[in-house]
Amino acid sequence: MKKQAAMIGLVLALILSMAGFGLPAQAAGFVDVPSRAAKEVNYLAEGKIANGSSATVFGADKTVTRAEAAAFIGRALQLDGAKRATNFVDVGSGNFASGYIQSAVDKKIFSGYDGGRFLPDKPVTRGEMAVMMAKAFDYSFGGTLSGAAKALTARGIAQGVDDGTFGTDQLLKRADFSVFLARAINPEFRLVKTNDFSKTMWANVGDLNIRSGPSTAYGSKGKLAENVQVSAAHKVGDWIYIQSGEVVGFVHAFYLRDTETKSAASDPRLSNQTIILDPGHGGRDPGAIGFGLQEKDVVLKTGLKVNELLKQTPFNVKMTRSTDTFITINNRAAFASKNNGNVFVSIHANAAASSSANGTETLYYSATNTANSADSKLLSEKLQNRMLQAWNLKDRGLVRRTDLGVLKYNTVPSALVELGFITNKEENDKLKSDYWQTVMSKALYYGILDYYKAKGYDVDSLYDLANS
Repeated sequence: MKKQAAMIGLVLALILSMAGFGLPAQAAGFVDVPSRAAKEVNYLAEGKIANGSSATVFGADKTVTRAEAAAFIGRALQLDGAKRATNFVDVGSGNFASGYIQSAVDKKIFSGYDGGRFLPDKPVTRGEMAVMMAKAFDYSFGGTLSGAAKALTARGIAQGVDDGTFGTDQLLKRADFSVFLARAINPEFRLVKTNDFSKTMWANVGDLNIRSGPSTAYGSKGKLAENVQVSAAHKVGDWIYIQSGEVVGFVHAFYLRDTETKSAASDPRLSNQTIILDPGHGGRDPGAIGFGLQEKDVVLKTGLKVNELLKQTPFNVKMTRSTDTFITINNRAAFASKNNGNVFVSIHANAAASSSANGTETLYYSATNTANSADSKLLSEKLQNRMLQAWNLKDRGLVRRTDLGVLKYNTVPSALVELGFITNKEENDKLKSDYWQTVMSKALYYGILDYYKAKGYDVDSLYDLANS
């Protein structure tokens, strides 16, 4: 019985230790993490912010590199970590941290060195860590190492070393970097209480999880009812640290609002979405011509009407051309990328040798392993459905194309609409009519909303704007 009781006690102690109840702890799964850093490493590992070289080895005593620091901070802030080409000659697209490095540089959390180098394998010092954290979490620090160190010590994120200094030049181990990062994210780990729940917010939805960390990888600590008031502190990426009663934790910013009364306005995420409208042809390129009507004029007028509708919404809207100018195919596609587009709609009118050809169709680009193929098809489907309802013309369907440059070279979900045949007298009469251009502009507007609704955005309140 004594042996059995001892065994039970040992197991219970281990469980309590790993759960962080004050007993000496070891990071779950990692055999090399010291007890002083176990809770923090566990926390980052739970949220998939930090990982080891294997399931059991964290590399706790290894000096953290700039690439690793960028990856840790990037994951914490939910930056784009997709591997890709960077601005640095020594960080190729194959580098495990290339996406996080470029994203962190774009956010001005990191900077490079002379010669276009990032030095991804360079060890990180305590002073450099302090600057990284201050920039990442938007602490005011005066742009100096000493200022950054003070910002961290004042918040209980870091403290000095044995000689009474901050140890600015000392190299930093992975375990210690993890401790500082966990404290910056979650004040529950800090050396002093620095919670500042000074902002009042309200929950937009009910049954809303309050999570222990800033991602859905973290467990729920409680729930919020719709319209309940909470106190908010700092942000970590798109997540806000809040308090509701005795429960503190993280809620995604999308589900919180600043006003007590729920606005009829739509999804706040829409303000981060940019719609690119592309009236085809222009300038020296008239496009198709039928019965004296030029395609470039019809599609520009329609595009401008769509633009006016979208300007009433939270969307950002950009036009490749708003006047009678010529733009190359490559520049149209590049425009979407340059302006951080999320959706690209190219507006055209069809033509044929036979005047009997008629109907409406929508083209999209689809090729094997194309990232935006599914979304391009969805966008095209929504636009086509709305155009058919508006025009009541023949349904020529969705057309999959791999040879149209304006679609092929685009970096965002894209669709090319063919409103109707400019060479068909009945459809030509509609194309040149201001009334029918307005009808079609509303159809394209609705189609864009339908696409976003299918993607999970709240756009219900925006449909009525087209009738105002």
